[in-house]
Amino acid sequence: MIPSASTPEGSLRLDDQLCFKLYAASRAVIRAYKPMLERLHLTYPQYLAMLVLWEWQEQPPGQPTVKALGERLMLDSGTLTPLLKRLEQLGLLVRRRSVEDEREVHLALTPAGSALRDRVVPLKRQLLCERGVDLDELAELREQVGRLLDRFIGLS
Repeated sequence: MIPSASTPEGSLRLDDQLCFKLYAASRAVIRAYKPMLERLHLTYPQYLAMLVLWEWQEQPPGQPTVKALGERLMLDSGTLTPLLKRLEQLGLLVRRRSVEDEREVHLALTPAGSALRDRVVPLKRQLLCERGVDLDELAELREQVGRLLDRFIGLS
């Protein structure tokens, strides 16, 4: 059955589009993070990469490679390589070519990269508190958006 124009599914009004709400919310959240990240000298994509590297520090994957990071962040190597190069210049990580396969580049946090995590926790807490974010609502929304993402990834 094709939705009619009078239903949210059939409406072509911008405010009825979930994709627009997700897009606008994403931009607003990234904008809110910007002052925090500027204090840390990170861009938002660099911050996401650091989140994964901190996860890996606690629970290492089989191969902590650029390829694995790209898969986790859903980014291609053309986007990821300059981002990682900058993090390396900041002294937060090291990249090393594998001895077995030089096409493979392994990643490891430096002590400075590990220590940066401790600076992020209070800043993120402050950001959420300033915005009056309800942590239970946030968790529920994250799960809903995660399920939606899984459905769309499954289509590709």
